[in-house]
Amino acid sequence: MASVVSYRSLACASRSKRPLRLHAATLATVADGTHNLPLSGIRVLEMGQLIAGPFAGQLLGSAPISLAVLSEAHGLLFRQFGAEIIKVEPPRTGDPLRVWRELDEDGTSPWFRSIARNKKSVAIDMRKPEGRDLVKRLAIKSDVVIENFKPGTLERWGLGPADLRPHNPSLIFTRVSGYGQTGPWAPRPGYASVCEAESGFRYINGFPDPETQGLAGPPVRPNISLGDSIAGLHAAFGTVLALLGRQRQSTQPGTTVDVSIVESMLNLMEGIIPEYDRKGKVAKPSSSSVTGIVPTNAYPCMPDPSAPSIPTYIVIGANGDSIYNRLMDVVKRPDLVGPKYEQNHHRVARKIEIEDAISNWTRQHTVDEVIDVMNKVGVPVGRVVTVKEVVEGEQIKARGAVRDVRVGSEDKGWNVKMQGTFPVLDGVDPQPKWAGPNLGFHTEEVLRGNLGLSSDALAKLRTDGIIG
Repeated sequence: MASVVSYRSLACASRSKRPLRLHAATLATVADGTHNLPLSGIRVLEMGQLIAGPFAGQLLGSAPISLAVLSEAHGLLFRQFGAEIIKVEPPRTGDPLRVWRELDEDGTSPWFRSIARNKKSVAIDMRKPEGRDLVKRLAIKSDVVIENFKPGTLERWGLGPADLRPHNPSLIFTRVSGYGQTGPWAPRPGYASVCEAESGFRYINGFPDPETQGLAGPPVRPNISLGDSIAGLHAAFGTVLALLGRQRQSTQPGTTVDVSIVESMLNLMEGIIPEYDRKGKVAKPSSSSVTGIVPTNAYPCMPDPSAPSIPTYIVIGANGDSIYNRLMDVVKRPDLVGPKYEQNHHRVARKIEIEDAISNWTRQHTVDEVIDVMNKVGVPVGRVVTVKEVVEGEQIKARGAVRDVRVGSEDKGWNVKMQGTFPVLDGVDPQPKWAGPNLGFHTEEVLRGNLGLSSDALAKLRTDGIIG
């Protein structure tokens, strides 16, 4: 039988930061005595799919936190590091990302195993009133709700901020959408690709037409959903700011963190808007270089003897004044130093001759030769590598930046490699605690432990197709 305690009393108990047992319920702020870690005791309810919202949840769940929760129904004491992330997914299908791109031997995407790391999967059908009631009760006992539905969806379901905050006034609502929660475009659906284009980002990425200096053909897309991940970073950052504000002002009402993918991409656009405003400068595509900074580019090298037909490139960034002088010494062009090349704006005016000088030198050397010479003189340099070389790279290995995480049991499961926890904080283990779980793996645990549901109640919900 579900707990009969009112929504308001549950929320007040949660905000009191005291361990409290009501039937089998566990609250968002149960602590284990370790209070010196950044987000200790925070519970996040993730109602998001695909990338932007779930990536924010991944970041919060990877944050170094210690949390112990006691479930009387299970008699289980367990510890985890990272905010408690409860991911709500539709039964039977789950998050669509579960079956995107490459699939593992169990039919699940390794990508999902990574982005859903350290999360609890709870399968609830939010299309049904009974499912929405369960989600509402979970949200009221949470510190943060993260969602990336089209604006207005949760309001239609009775799960918007106005529906939840009367029961939990301090609830933080983090909302990710294409264009934000307000404005004439708010109702539009918005995926990262579209929002990258509308932010101006796509226009400046590509190859310039030699006559118009505009795009010569379609813009070049980074082969990742950059807008989603950048929005997820903004969402995680905004959530932490809201939590900090709530901690400093205990009477502060719940904050809504309104994250737009377009605005998140605008934050990456550096000086493009003020330069347009003050100088009328419209930024154009710049191929493999960057406008207004010289020299920084990808330069051709001698092919690898094992693959002579495959072009190879090296990236050099020598835009610091003293670094530039050292680079010119390496490429044996003393004529390209002095007052005419002293600062960046001088070099921008002479970009072609500088770039040609560097390219003429790198073409005579292999990638390894360029790396060795540049490292010796302190010029920033990097090879253009594949994921295979990333995973096998000595720096990545030394830092533990790629981690093996177990999927399934020790005898029948397998390891999947994924990025570790970044940024690295002193005294915190960056190892993900578990891979993205199977669909509904934690449904019973969460509904028993957090809402106090009985075995009979769970069985009926499952029979009725409300949970999975």
